[in-house]
Amino acid sequence: MNQEVMNLFNPQAPAQVFDSIRISLASPEKILSWSFGEIKKPETINYRTFKPERDGLFCARIFGPIKDYECLCGKYKRMKYKGVICEKCGVEVTLSRVRRERMGHIELAAPVAHIWFLKSLPSRIGTLLDMTLKDIERVLYFENYIVTEPGLTALKEHQLLSEEEYMIAVDEYGEDSFTAMIGAEAIHDLLAGMDLEKIAGDLRSELASTTSELKQKKFLKRLKVVENFMESG
Repeated sequence: MNQEVMNLFNPQAPAQVFDSIRISLASPEKILSWSFGEIKKPETINYRTFKPERDGLFCARIFGPIKDYECLCGKYKRMKYKGVICEKCGVEVTLSRVRRERMGHIELAAPVAHIWFLKSLPSRIGTLLDMTLKDIERVLYFENYIVTEPGLTALKEHQLLSEEEYMIAVDEYGEDSFTAMIGAEAIHDLLAGMDLEKIAGDLRSELASTTSELKQKKFLKRLKVVENFMESG
């Protein structure tokens, strides 16, 4: 695990002097570097043994032992085995307080939209995609398809289609003539395909040419989000 993160929980770590602090999103690679293992089950405690379920939300193999210097199965006990990883239960013999410090991770089967960027007003996802929150929710909650690549059809990019409209479009244009997606995967693809530098340049041009205060506010709000994402890397 990243030593900088571990030092946050270490009362004996030397104090650090700094002038400023920056908060940014952790990348998937960064999260994996912090993790001690993958959580694969939703279970917590076994109702018979009252011990954490293996690969569950309280897994001792991932987060550490429930008793000081004792593995889960009891094969290794006491401080003389400190640092030993039990070959039977896979639990490291160490202090139980490490359970407060260690992190695990969950591999998502499909993308999900983070509520901070969806619901926080103004919606960052909505501002970036220039879509209303209501329309984004229709896609996320599997009510509507969204056209991500119209091809040579009469459909428009970001156009919402009901299931019936989607099937009619498939019959009319052919399944391979356009791309329409549904759910968080659709929003993920739209965001991944954005050229932020081009969008920022277009917004600056629009700002310079428009005289409408309402449009200026809208363009400025979107430009700020775009620039923030560009700066965050």
